[in-house]
Amino acid sequence: MQQLSSSRLLSEVCTFGIGGPAQYFVEVRDIPQMQKVLQECSTAGIRYFILGKGSNCLFDSRGFQGAVLQNKIDFCSETSPGVFHVGAGYSFSLLGTQTAKQGWSGLEFASGIPATVGGAVFMNAGAQGMQTWEALTFVDYVDADGVLKRFSKEELSYSYRFSSFQRMQGAIVGVCFTLTPSQGARERQIQLLKARIDTQPYQEKSAGCVFKNPTCAAAALLIDRCGLKGYRIGGAKVSEIHANFLINSGGATSQDVLDLRTYVKDVVLQKMDVTLESEIYWISADGR
Repeated sequence: MQQLSSSRLLSEVCTFGIGGPAQYFVEVRDIPQMQKVLQECSTAGIRYFILGKGSNCLFDSRGFQGAVLQNKIDFCSETSPGVFHVGAGYSFSLLGTQTAKQGWSGLEFASGIPATVGGAVFMNAGAQGMQTWEALTFVDYVDADGVLKRFSKEELSYSYRFSSFQRMQGAIVGVCFTLTPSQGARERQIQLLKARIDTQPYQEKSAGCVFKNPTCAAAALLIDRCGLKGYRIGGAKVSEIHANFLINSGGATSQDVLDLRTYVKDVVLQKMDVTLESEIYWISADGR
């Protein structure tokens, strides 16, 4: 158990500010360390969860039985003009800002998204009609047995808020993006960031958008039309700024959030005849 030696309160490492103690908690700084940790988990039969910035997940208030591995592999290099090889723990928002400043287009939408590069690829994060996979070239991945692999874009499947990695056991450790030159990249990045700040509860504790947007209309619009802005259960509340955000207004438990998410989903189905699908990951204490 050499690699797995410490515990951590999960409310301290996620944007929701909710979560009990992890049995084990490891900050992974490089690829060899990730290989060793995953090998150890596999050998010992320890359940694990790969954590980035904790911006799209809800941890159980009871904690996590197993190992939470926070990916902090944060290298970034431009290997050729417009081609960036980046560690999975690198800030996705920072990458979007840096590349746009240099006149490269493809990741302007990333600015302001509180995710790691690995998390963005895993979820196929996107905004304003743009998605992460579109700029992807290849992904470096460590499987559950600690074996390092490289997948080209063509070997992977992507759709709205989905990637092949959601069905795999292991961890993204590196990503290569190929971007295109654009004189307007910086201006677009600034406009997208401003729109995000103006329309989202940026200063509140949340996990971002709770529901995926159905084809008929934006989830936030449907929730708003049901009059649910400001509705609360315990310490969890529907944001009054953006209805598709559930916020921790103070002392919220994971059960508060789960109950509020279910309530919102039920009301939208009843009033709008639309079934909303959750976008955030629920990580239970015992895997059930």
